[in-house]
Amino acid sequence: MTATFRLTLAQLNPTLGDLSGNAAKARAAWEEAKAAGAQMIAFTEMFITGYQAQDLIRRRSFVTAAEAAIQQLAKDCADGPAIGIGGPWRGEDGLYNAYWILEHGKVAARVLKHNLPNDDVFDEVRLYRRGPIHGPYAVGPLRIGSPICEDSWTPDVAEAQAESGAQILLVPNGSPYHRGKQADRIGIMVARVIETGLPLVYLNMVGGQDDQIFDGGSFVLNPGGHLMAQLPVFDEALRHVDFEETDAGWRAAKGKLATHPDVWEQDYRVMVEGLRDYLAKTGFSKVVLGLSGGIDSALVAAIAADAIGPQNVRCVMLPSEYTSRGSLDDAAAVAQRLGTRLDELPIAGPKHAVEEVLAPFFAGRDPDITEENIQSRLRGLLLMALSNKFGEMLLTTGNKSEVAVGYATIYGDMNGGYNPIKDLYKTRVFEICRWRNANWRAWMKAPEGEVIPPRVIDKPPSAELRPDQKDEDSLPPYPVLDAILEGLVDKEKSIAELVAEGFDADTVKRVEHLIFISEYKRFQSAPGPRLTRRAFWLDRRYPIANRWRDSL
Repeated sequence: MTATFRLTLAQLNPTLGDLSGNAAKARAAWEEAKAAGAQMIAFTEMFITGYQAQDLIRRRSFVTAAEAAIQQLAKDCADGPAIGIGGPWRGEDGLYNAYWILEHGKVAARVLKHNLPNDDVFDEVRLYRRGPIHGPYAVGPLRIGSPICEDSWTPDVAEAQAESGAQILLVPNGSPYHRGKQADRIGIMVARVIETGLPLVYLNMVGGQDDQIFDGGSFVLNPGGHLMAQLPVFDEALRHVDFEETDAGWRAAKGKLATHPDVWEQDYRVMVEGLRDYLAKTGFSKVVLGLSGGIDSALVAAIAADAIGPQNVRCVMLPSEYTSRGSLDDAAAVAQRLGTRLDELPIAGPKHAVEEVLAPFFAGRDPDITEENIQSRLRGLLLMALSNKFGEMLLTTGNKSEVAVGYATIYGDMNGGYNPIKDLYKTRVFEICRWRNANWRAWMKAPEGEVIPPRVIDKPPSAELRPDQKDEDSLPPYPVLDAILEGLVDKEKSIAELVAEGFDADTVKRVEHLIFISEYKRFQSAPGPRLTRRAFWLDRRYPIANRWRDSL
């Protein structure tokens, strides 16, 4: 009789720190796996704690509680499929990132992570000890090797497990999104399959944690790199995968291949899911934002409405004497199309009061950016007052181009608890708005159609802090600026390299200077969803006080 094995993949969204909630989610999934006749259910890396726990994992009491939750899970799930679940383990010589195998009410094995990532958003070297390479563990008729996340990105762990008798590879992951990452994952896992000749299960979590959004997209490969199953991106899913022993070894049966959306949809989904989870996991259900009539705030309003529903979004127009009639009309049109609340809170009175108080100190000095920033800070103050009074998280609306060069007022329009477009360059803001107008998906809670009026997308960007102001009065045109920023920020290119590509040397030097002198603003800015490999926060860590400048 042919040997078979049913493995249930749990692509779920844990909440960091919610040990009891994550354990309950695991028990519920285990019940479904049991009902489906599975011999094992697999959860993702550090599932019991949520990922990444950062320095919280250094709290001994937190690790003790996590270990206890796993031990209790083993007891609660003794009469059914085995469980593979990620969680910390404190050994005699230190703390490890571990994958716990639970069976018959006990801990049957622990696999310890061998390769600790120490780049991009990861710094596991300072948190965990490096574990030895662990051989395969047995569940029913199968011997399973489990390289934990980073362990699968190099050949050593998978090859060692194959050589010591593993018959399939099960890779639990906590792998956050960045643009184009899924293709990298598949390519690297195909390499592991070719090297070992074994089927491979790549299991990734979903959900947002601060700036990182885990995009799922779990998949199963057979030898030869054949894709046998693929789960959706961003959605929670339980998938039963059947393996059968053949003359050539164990093979996965063909399953459903979920279709993954294009990069524009994935970026937009990341911003929606990032905001949705950030609010839910920090205890907020409503948001407030300043709606200026410009494209950035319109996009943030659309993201918020799609994330939590238009009825939970308060938009506020805060006009001054420089606010055009067109901006007032455009803000009203955005709110009306999205179905959000729109309040108007003029700042002319408070602005004149502040100017009157400061007049004796400013006597004999011409108006300059100081007066412009007073307007922005008054708006920030009023929006924060609404946030405090009504318990609505304030969203800030600066795009990556503005965040990069400091074209934003600290303690003004930078006020807020979260910035959904923090890692989206201005030129991509335009395209994402056009994409949202042309596309609607079931996970969006706002209406379909042109929710952002085309005139909002097409008009020249302006902060409207002085008469006839345009962004390009202070900055290079956004296509030029963004190309330079991608070179300096995302690719760490030198000024000489960018000049060789045809950019004006003085412009590149000026942009670089603006990036460096704005570091203190970014240090105090709200978090936002990571879309690229060089998002501002953990990906890119520069000193605030820094006199070095590149030269030709």
